Amino acid sequence: MRFISMRLIVFILCLILFASNPMTASAKTAYDFTFTGIDGKPLPLAKFKGKVLLVVNTASECGFTPQYEGLEELWKAYGEKGLIIVGVPSNDFGGQEPGSSEEIATFCKINYGVTFPLADKTVVKGDAAHPFYQWAGEQAGLMGRPKWNFHKYLIGRDGRFVDWFSTQTKPTGPKIKAAVEAALSSTSP
Repeated sequence: MRFISMRLIVFILCLILFASNPMTASAKTAYDFTFTGIDGKPLPLAKFKGKVLLVVNTASECGFTPQYEGLEELWKAYGEKGLIIVGVPSNDFGGQEPGSSEEIATFCKINYGVTFPLADKTVVKGDAAHPFYQWAGEQAGLMGRPKWNFHKYLIGRDGRFVDWFSTQTKPTGPKIKAAVEAALSSTSP
C-alpha cells in the first residue's frame, strides 16, 4: 500500500512539473528548434521536415571522437533514404571541444571526412542548455540526458522524439541501425 501511494505522489509531481514547464507547452516537435550552423547561419531543424534526425553532441578531443567516422558511415548508408545527422559540437564535458567553429569544421573534414550538417559549438546540459537539448532531455527523462560527448537523440519523420542512445552506443552498431531503419520505414511525415 505504501509503495502505491509513493508511486501516486511521484506521478502527481511529474504531472505538475510537466504542466508547469512553458517549454513543453510551446515546443511540440524537434522542428520547433533552430541551431546556429558551424558556418554561423541559422540551422532550423524544420528544414529537415519529413526526415529522420540523429542529433549528436560531439567533441574533437574525446576518447569517443572516432565515432565521427561511424556517424559519417551511417550518414552515407542512410542519407538517401531520409536520415539526417546533425553534429552538435559541445565543450560541456571535460573541455574537449575548445576550438573555434572554423577549427572544428576543419578537424571534422580532414580527420573524418564529415559531410553531415554541423551546428556551432553549443551548450547541451544544465540550465543554459540549448532549447532543443532541454526539450529532448524532457522527452528522454533523467537517464536520457547527455552525460558525456557523443550522446545521441533519434527524432522521427514527424519531428517527435523516438529514442536516445548513450555515448557508448556505436553509430553503426545494431541498436542504432535497427532504430534508424524502423524510423525510416515510418510513413508519417
